[in-house]
Amino acid sequence: MASSLTCAGFIWTLLSLLCAAASCVGFFMPYWLLGSQMDKPVSFGTFRRCSYPVRDEEMQATVMLEQCGRYASFQGIPSLEWRICTIVTGVGCGLLLLVALTALMGCCISDLISRTIGRVAGGIQFVGGLLIGSGCALFPLGWDSEEVRQTCNNSSDQFKLGSCQIGWAYYCTGAGAAAAMLLCTWLSCFAGKKQKQYPY
Repeated sequence: MASSLTCAGFIWTLLSLLCAAASCVGFFMPYWLLGSQMDKPVSFGTFRRCSYPVRDEEMQATVMLEQCGRYASFQGIPSLEWRICTIVTGVGCGLLLLVALTALMGCCISDLISRTIGRVAGGIQFVGGLLIGSGCALFPLGWDSEEVRQTCNNSSDQFKLGSCQIGWAYYCTGAGAAAAMLLCTWLSCFAGKKQKQYPY
């Protein structure tokens, strides 16, 4: 099958897929912030949480339910900053995924990725990476919410972790965004072949 991609374009495609996958997996996983509550490990994502307290009517006590799940509603997310973070990061991941899938189609379809289209795609990747980076920067603003404080020994505040620590998913999301902004945007400039000039 003919391809419109250069050698740099194939590297760009592979890197785009890896960056999109890293950011999307990191965004979906609830391991951005790690702590403990009632001697059970607790972790948070922007819109998901693992281990949460529930009322046990038989025992007449509050117990920790050790399972992961989304918040029941968008308003249930602990802070406004995390709600904004969820939207911004989600849109950024969507843009990275869109470009990665387009680049993948460019491997099989001739004349899909021209020099200009490659540069436009790089611009979209830059915007996507910037949105995800903004989401990662907003995330620490929500550390002063009641749910997080309970998990972090009542010592957390904005940009102050207390007894909690940052999880691997946060780093994974940020690394995918940074690589997309820096490497993919640069490689996209050389991804497409120059189009032939026809005399008509």
